[in-house]
Amino acid sequence: MTVLVVSGTSTDVGKTVVTAALVAVLAAQGLSVAVCKPGQTGVAPGEPGDLADVTRLTGVTTTVELARYPEPLAPDTAARRAGLPPLNRAQVVAAVRELEARHDIVLVEGAGGLLVRLGDDGFTIRDVAADLGAPVVVVAAAGLGTLNHCALTAEALASRDVSCSGFVVGSWPGTPDLAARCNLDDLPAVTGAPLVGRIPEGSGRLDAAVFTAAAADWFEQDWVGALGR
Repeated sequence: MTVLVVSGTSTDVGKTVVTAALVAVLAAQGLSVAVCKPGQTGVAPGEPGDLADVTRLTGVTTTVELARYPEPLAPDTAARRAGLPPLNRAQVVAAVRELEARHDIVLVEGAGGLLVRLGDDGFTIRDVAADLGAPVVVVAAAGLGTLNHCALTAEALASRDVSCSGFVVGSWPGTPDLAARCNLDDLPAVTGAPLVGRIPEGSGRLDAAVFTAAAADWFEQDWVGALGR
């Protein structure tokens, strides 16, 4: 596997921090890693976006952002309202393939949830994963309601024969409530995919050295080890 897509059950579930944690773990294995964020929204030109957070937390600088729109909306809506060119599906796939040719592994971070429309013709990150033949790791919330979101996401992936590599809780609370604790067992049962990681809440605010040193402990070791192979 040379491409892994990072998607989510919704927005603000921790995709960027999970992406950074995976970058840290893979780079520590001696792999060359690149990150592609096809569409960044809600950030003005010149402001640091999600890829800047990945670099800040990991030191990895090979990152590609294909389009940026100022309003915090789905990329196709944000492009239309800004009067800017929308993302193009073929161009996204080509950009990832170009990175793949020069790196051991490429992480592709989506925007929002799996079926958020990214650009022209309403394509989604699921379409990109299908075009690339890449598995998807899904970032989810910890607590009540997440089982339904995860099950729907798993079904949406299966309907297009896109492999679900596993689920990661993007922000695991320091004091998890009953629902969060139960979800650890229930999530694999309702999705048919493993729970492969939990990122402690607040990890995105850590110093880079602390973040990279701790990242490996946040994932199932067999799963994250297999990514490098």
